[in-house]
Amino acid sequence: MSVFFHEEDLPEGVFAPGTSLAVDTETMGLITPRDRLCLVQISDGGGDEHLVRFGPESDYAAPNLRAVLADPARLKLYHFARFDLAAIEHYLGVTAAPVYCTKIASRLIRTYTDRHGLKELVRELLGEEISKQQQSSDWGAPEITEAQRDYAASDVRFLHAMKTELDKRLVREGRMELAQSCFDFLPARARLDLAGWPEVDIFAHA
Repeated sequence: MSVFFHEEDLPEGVFAPGTSLAVDTETMGLITPRDRLCLVQISDGGGDEHLVRFGPESDYAAPNLRAVLADPARLKLYHFARFDLAAIEHYLGVTAAPVYCTKIASRLIRTYTDRHGLKELVRELLGEEISKQQQSSDWGAPEITEAQRDYAASDVRFLHAMKTELDKRLVREGRMELAQSCFDFLPARARLDLAGWPEVDIFAHA
């Protein structure tokens, strides 16, 4: 298992055609147009993680990364896809779909708890422990520390295995079709966030 660090783009041909990819992002904050995209993490579930760092003057051209993210033949796995999809669309200019979101899957079948964070899911579903200590660190710093790299890699390291376990429960509870409908809507939900409706339920009566 290795963590590979790249500047401004992925190398060409890192991932085999058609493989599903776990994806995550690190930004300067939680307001997408204000807080720039600093890092994109990707894993194909094979044991390696690839981190792509963008500098403050980046034009986000990244042709190899954009092609991989926009590939309709690749399922993209996220934890809280809504945020990552918005950041990727705003800065990289692509819709990183089709989508699977482990947080939505968790909310649909782990109705016995209100704890749907990545740390809790990894612990319950896989029996592994991850640290969230670097979650609020400065991702725009000139140097990304080893602790930050390890944290960023862990955000995508377990998503493939988590999907397998979550899918078993979605099928068991008869909610797979409902989950898929939610996943299909996520790119539109991210666009609503970017367009100015982040906290408004447009389906509400009032």
